[in-house]
Amino acid sequence: MSESVGPYEAKDSHSVSGPEKGFNNVVAGEGDVITVKNAERPDLMTRMGLTKESFERRTLADKHNQLNKTLKTRHLNMIAIGGSIGAGLFVGSGSALSTGGPGALLLDFGIVGVMIFMVVYALGELAIQYPVSGGFYTYSVRFIDPSWGFAMGYNYVFQWAIVVPLELTVAGFTVGYWQVDVSVGVWITIFFLAIVFINIFGVLGYAEEEFWVSALKLITIVIFLIMGVIFVCGGGPSNGDYSEYWGARLWYDPGALAQGFYGICAVFVTAAFSFSGTELVGLAAAESETPQASLPSAIKQVFWRITLFYILALLFVGLLVPYTDDRLLGAGYIDVTASPFVIVAEKAGIPAFGSFVNVVILCSVLSIGMSGVYGGSRTLTALAEQGYAPKIFGYIDRAGRPLVSVSLILAFGPIAYIGLASSGAVVFDWLLALSGLAALFTWGSICLAHIRFRAAWKYHGHSLDELTWKSPFGVWGSWLGLLIIFLVLAAQFYTAVKPMEAEAFFKSYLALFVVLLFYAIGYAWKREGWRKLSEIDVDSGRRVLNFEEYEKLKARKAGWPMWKRVLDYLF
Repeated sequence: MSESVGPYEAKDSHSVSGPEKGFNNVVAGEGDVITVKNAERPDLMTRMGLTKESFERRTLADKHNQLNKTLKTRHLNMIAIGGSIGAGLFVGSGSALSTGGPGALLLDFGIVGVMIFMVVYALGELAIQYPVSGGFYTYSVRFIDPSWGFAMGYNYVFQWAIVVPLELTVAGFTVGYWQVDVSVGVWITIFFLAIVFINIFGVLGYAEEEFWVSALKLITIVIFLIMGVIFVCGGGPSNGDYSEYWGARLWYDPGALAQGFYGICAVFVTAAFSFSGTELVGLAAAESETPQASLPSAIKQVFWRITLFYILALLFVGLLVPYTDDRLLGAGYIDVTASPFVIVAEKAGIPAFGSFVNVVILCSVLSIGMSGVYGGSRTLTALAEQGYAPKIFGYIDRAGRPLVSVSLILAFGPIAYIGLASSGAVVFDWLLALSGLAALFTWGSICLAHIRFRAAWKYHGHSLDELTWKSPFGVWGSWLGLLIIFLVLAAQFYTAVKPMEAEAFFKSYLALFVVLLFYAIGYAWKREGWRKLSEIDVDSGRRVLNFEEYEKLKARKAGWPMWKRVLDYLF
């Protein structure tokens, strides 16, 4: 007798015995649902990865997903709403403001925000329908082109592997704000060991860390928004600049745009980098207890994050900090004194809030470093499961940790020490260039995979009513997201060629050549190209909708009062 694990999943009498009770997996193959019921549940210390036995290989029957199913709704919500808020917003927005002005800052982040919104809805539909290990990489393999999927998988692994030392470097230099007489290398070591320690606890360690750090980031931004309203209205301390009505004076003098059209184009890449990590909510769905129930809610949170925590925060940044402020011209991504949030605190005469913001920046960059280990390791594990990486990277222990993949991504961490050398800034710039545009290719692949999935779904005789959850924007939303991505790439190409310098061009567009290299390697290895609709498998690993339970759920929602239905639609 099988059990139903959600209102959207069909019940079926097939069950497969496995050695570890408590890790239930529901997959479909040839139209059937298999409920993996395990015989023996490991003890708590083993599940937390703290015993010798926890390092033994897991032997679950689900070939599509060997990872844990322990993430809760609160974890997914926080990963969605605060997961990618980091140095890109708190520090990178300063250089963006200096380059483009407040108008370009709002315009570019707004446009990229619309694109991200379309991407996560497309990803949500795919992730709920196919909760398989590897997320969006496997969707590229399945619905687009195996060679392109190979490129996207390794591009994503490479992107996050580079982010880990970048964030460790930023964290080390962040401590310098307090003028502590300790070598940056010591702080890099401490923060690196902290990331290693948290990863011992597997996905739950990452999820809990994300939950609390995201909560701290959101509280900080809410406090900043409240202070921003007060400062714009002239209610700041008497010893600061905002003790009299401030208004929108900076939009008139020095102005809304710093460098006209060029400034608008130049800010796009900063905006894209700041939103990197938003797609992790789809990757985490493979390790969620009930993705069919919790993922739609988490996806809706992205809208509020973009609207409240990016757009409104940057609106006040543009109102309160002139783009001509010399402090914005600091050492770019690694200079926390160039953070416009810190500058606002200092101009307001509240330096203590500036120190608090730097504590939040420190926690944020470490959080993004953790996300780098999580995202890179899970994708590398999926590559191994698909036969695109050595099988050893598919090793998952009884605690649900992809040990070898995590170890490889962590091995990139010591690259952060290069930043201590005299040429460290140059190396840092090139590492940043490698990861700068990588996320755009990932997001474009998600949109294209969704478009191809819908076409194949229809081709194989399925209707939209059979989908567990549907993107409210459908295929048109994915086309819009894809269009915006092409516009951003075109804008970045313009800024790359305008200086007419080879070094500037490759620093702006290096990620494109990395992707093309990975595609060539993937094609040479597998000799597989664009998939025809008839070749696309839309059944393996998917959730099958239980129409009886689904209709009951719709009937219950129809009986809800209006306020509850509105809240359900929004959140």
